[in-house]
Formats: sequence, structure tokens, C-alpha cells
Amino acid sequence: MESLMNSAEEQQPSSPLANSWSKIQESSKNQKPKCVGGFVLVHAGAGYHSESKAKEYKHVCKRACQRAVDRLKAGALAVEAVAAALVELEDSPFTNAGMGSNLNLSGEIECDASIMDGKSLHYGAVGAISGIKNPVLVANRLLSEAQKGKLSAGRIPPCFLVGRGAHDWAVSHGIPPCPSEKMASKFSLSAYKRNKRKMELAEKIDTGHNHTKKRRQSSENENGSGCLDTVGAVVIDLEGNVAAAVSSGGLAMKHPGRVGQAAHYGCGCWAENACSMNSHSTAVSTSGCGEHLIRTMLARECSAAMQSEDAHQALLEAMQNKFISESPTCSLTPTTFHTHRFVLEFLWSHTTESMCVGYMSAQDSKAKTHISRLPPGTVPGQCLAIEGGVCRLMSVVE
Repeated sequence: MESLMNSAEEQQPSSPLANSWSKIQESSKNQKPKCVGGFVLVHAGAGYHSESKAKEYKHVCKRACQRAVDRLKAGALAVEAVAAALVELEDSPFTNAGMGSNLNLSGEIECDASIMDGKSLHYGAVGAISGIKNPVLVANRLLSEAQKGKLSAGRIPPCFLVGRGAHDWAVSHGIPPCPSEKMASKFSLSAYKRNKRKMELAEKIDTGHNHTKKRRQSSENENGSGCLDTVGAVVIDLEGNVAAAVSSGGLAMKHPGRVGQAAHYGCGCWAENACSMNSHSTAVSTSGCGEHLIRTMLARECSAAMQSEDAHQALLEAMQNKFISESPTCSLTPTTFHTHRFVLEFLWSHTTESMCVGYMSAQDSKAKTHISRLPPGTVPGQCLAIEGGVCRLMSVVE
């Protein structure tokens, strides 16, 4: 029996980019090692994480990690544990997902979410769904129902539902509704009112009524309330399966019915166990400008890049070639998970001002959290930050 001590060691940033990944390979060609220590990494969304709320951001990441690890210790599979982590992130009023999500132009909350199981490659998603407290639970239920096979009369079960249809399907499958007005937080309502005033002022300026030289201050710095995007998590379970999930309230003041990358296949998240075609297991969670992430399918692109032995360099090139070079002003926070000989190397990357992450293994007593920030003097959207670490999981050779 081979036993590896579990440890998580942070690596110093080695280039202007940040992403999270980890990898595992078999320790022997003739023996089949089994992972007996799970791992979870979560992020609270791309954007600006104010110093005044740093404690809250870190706290919710810690709770999300603990929730997932508790499920793993109870024997849950990766897809169940990653959903549990997302529920914790959605329930926080400080994140742009579930409760406290951004309001659209009509002053309503519409959420996107998706989840992917690396073992079966099944995927479930919802877009522009209202009146559901935890959209990720609907996405997860769609995934699990699809795995049961065809419906009556040979009908194909859905994997992606939007709008009212998604809401009604969720309720019919036992997921309780939540009045939209109860999902808004004081932070999201305040941001909506502030953004509405800014839009009204902008419209006056566009129509020639700009008779002052007032400059509007950035909403990110007003009252310490930053603009955040999609939250996400990646997990490896006790059997070595990987899963990824994302959830988002979308862009502030978006058009009603708009669906971002958090719901789109290969854009918001990606998870794939190692197989004959892929030597490494990978899981990815992204956050940022949905329209651009949809065009680049960055989650899947990062997953493919992570098959390289030098994941750090592969990720750097993928970010530069697939993302920044095409849209330098776009913000992004991918989180990838890659395994190698039960040594998990994880990276997180962002072009936004900051990113809050948390990670924890099944052997850790508590989660570690960190807020990564771009170096002083750099321009968000035009440079990258990269950080990460290594976690050694325990394994048993059967």
C-alpha cells in the first residue's frame, strides 16, 4: 500500500497570470491506485474584492470548502460535493449568484448555472431562471435526471432549460420556489439604483444635455461594493472523479432573458476524468465577460491545454492566445483542476483587479483562503496574474 501525506503548499506567483489546476496519474502500470482524499477549490467571482469586505469573501469561501469536504467525507461523489459548495456560495449576499445577484434592466434577478460530471461527461444547466434560490440545484437535478435515460414515449430528457420553463421544471421536481424580491440583497438593490442613475446620466450626455464637468466615480469603489461575476468550484472525490460547477446572476443591468457563459456548455465549466484519450483528469471553472467566454469556449480550451506536462505554461499560453489577445479589456477568472500521481497542482488566473479563492483537502482541518490582486500600476484586462499550489492526496494501491 502506498500512502502519501496530504499537504497543500502555496507557490509564489511566477508570471502575470493566475489559474487553478491539479493532476493525478497511476503510480504503477500494473496496479490501480485509489484516491482516498478529496479536494475542493472555490472562487468568489471575477471583479473587484474590496478590502472592507475581504473578511466576508474569505469566510464564504471557507464555508463552501467545508461544505464540500463534509460531503466528500460522507462518501458523496464529486458532482454532489461541487453542488454543495456552490449552494454555499449562492446563499451569500456578497456574491453575484443566487441570493443577492445582480438585477437586470427591469429590476429583476435572472440566474445562470451549470455543472459537469467528469466521470460520465454529463452536463446540466439553467439560464435566465427566476424565483429559484439555488440555480445550481436545478442544473444538478437536470444532470441526474438525464443519467436515468429516456423519458416516456422515448423522449430525450433536457440538459439545459431557460426562463419560465426552467422554473416550472424545477418546482415540479421538488425544488422550492423563492420570491424574486426576497432574493435581492441590500447590496444588489443599492447597486441597481446606482447603475440606473448612471444610465440616466449617460443618456442625458448622449442627447446633448451634458452641461457639467462632473465625473462619475467607479461603482466598484463606492461604499466598498465591488462588481463581481460568476462563482465556481472544482472538486475531486475519494475515487478520483472530478466535477466542476458555476453559478451567476449575470452582468448588472443586463437585458432580460440574457444568458451568460455560466450556463453554456464548455464555456462556464468543464470536467473530464483521465481516460485513454486524456492522461490527466481536468476540471475548470470560469468567470468574467460571458459574451466573450462563450465565443472562446475557454473552459474547454483550458481543459485541453491542461493535458500538457507543463500545465503552468500551457495555461499561460491558452489565456494569452485564446482570451487576452482577442479581447484585452475582458475580465476572466478560470479555475482548473489537474491531477498527476495523486499530486494535485492547482492554479488560478485573472485579468480582473482581484480574485478570492479558497481550497481544502479532505485531510485538512480548515480551508485556506487568499485574495489575489494584480500588481500595482497594472491595467486590468491587459495583464494576467497567476498563482497556485500543490496538494498531495493519500492513495491506496488495490
